[in-house]
Amino acid sequence: MKVIEKVTADAVTDVVCDVCLTSTRVADEGLEFATFQAHWGYGTQHDGERYELHLCESCFFSTLAFLKKERRVQNLFSEDACADVVKADGNLGLVATDDYFPDHNGKPTVK
Repeated sequence: MKVIEKVTADAVTDVVCDVCLTSTRVADEGLEFATFQAHWGYGTQHDGERYELHLCESCFFSTLAFLKKERRVQNLFSEDACADVVKADGNLGLVATDDYFPDHNGKPTVK
């Protein structure tokens, strides 16, 4: 037996970039955005604070470029074993490539 009722539900219709305030809607594709999150735990300076920023593609890669630059600057005179990794920071944070079909959870599959 089917029980039918009218239901009102909220749905995400757009995500606006928190930096440049532009829509992340891509024609005939849906929404394309990155999420930058933090949840600071017990004992940290920002204990209990949560952050969530939504970034368009341009702002995401501008932010990533800034972080790569900071990584190079912070390790400029480092003689650690990680020095070679720091120099090759082109893949900072990259976990998959050519991943056009996310798994059933909406997360990219790692190769």
